[in-house]
Amino acid sequence: MRPLQGMRSRRLSRFDGSARIVRPAFLLLLSAVLLAGNAGAFEEPAMKAGVFSPARLAPDFSLPASDGSELNLERFRGKVVVLGFGFTSCPDVCPVTLAVLAQARRKLGELGDDLQVVYITVDPERDDAEQMRNYLAAFDPTFIGGTGTDEQLAAVRGEYGIMAKKKLYGDDYSFAHSSFTYLIDRQGKLRALMTYGHTAEDFAHDFRILLQE
Repeated sequence: MRPLQGMRSRRLSRFDGSARIVRPAFLLLLSAVLLAGNAGAFEEPAMKAGVFSPARLAPDFSLPASDGSELNLERFRGKVVVLGFGFTSCPDVCPVTLAVLAQARRKLGELGDDLQVVYITVDPERDDAEQMRNYLAAFDPTFIGGTGTDEQLAAVRGEYGIMAKKKLYGDDYSFAHSSFTYLIDRQGKLRALMTYGHTAEDFAHDFRILLQE
């Protein structure tokens, strides 16, 4: 899937057409980002990701977690959260993203203890809590997955402007889905959006900025 484009200025400048269904609150957020980018009133951010300006609280949710507890953002307040979406049978984008995030976390050393990766499935039919736990542990045992009903997961995707479309291949299926990740600061605010294809060094760079605030 094409992630958000137009990141060369390091401000989020336009929303990718692949995520066509978004909730009004998310549209307002994107409008604010567009206005900030066009106004030229802000200093160039130091982050590699596209930044949200002004920052706002990330929409919270309640889902079954891969560690057997309830998954919501409130439980990670005080940590920097990386929020992504995918599925465990994804052939390429998801494992690459998770491997890069695991490598970036290792680069942080002790700072990595205050970083939490949260990965929410778009395929609840196959990705129950146990499947998510086993899959994510292969990348980093601290990563936590989220699952739920179709309705629960669709609601969360709507809050974050995530597209997920089921593709049938004979008796099998896959998903085309948005591949960007969100960076959420210690106060629970959406701070940046990292498009697919960034290196572990880029992620670690931005993580350090948020972790050291």
